[in-house]
Amino acid sequence: MNMIVFMIVLSMTLSMILTGLNFWIAQMNPDSEKLSPYECGFDPLGSARLPFSIRFFLVAILFLLFDLEIALLLPLPWAIQLQSPTTTLMWASILIILLTLGLIYEWIQGGLEWAE
Repeated sequence: MNMIVFMIVLSMTLSMILTGLNFWIAQMNPDSEKLSPYECGFDPLGSARLPFSIRFFLVAILFLLFDLEIALLLPLPWAIQLQSPTTTLMWASILIILLTLGLIYEWIQGGLEWAE
């Protein structure tokens, strides 16, 4: 019991010391860049209504779709050890075929072309 109380008191003391050091050592005069609402390199005083590339959006959605496919196919090595691995492999094959057909359709329609 005494050890638990000692650990609680020690952790609270260490937390208060570190918090006090943070306030004492921290820089109290932030510059204009730290006060800026954006930290991603964009000019915060410019227009927020900039034109957005639809082609970039489509490629980003396509990337997310194939990223999700990889996440769905990751458990396949463990699924082969199930009682009926043929069912799992059939569904995985159907998923890959559907996504491949979608990619071919997108390619034929010109969704992956950057030039107009």
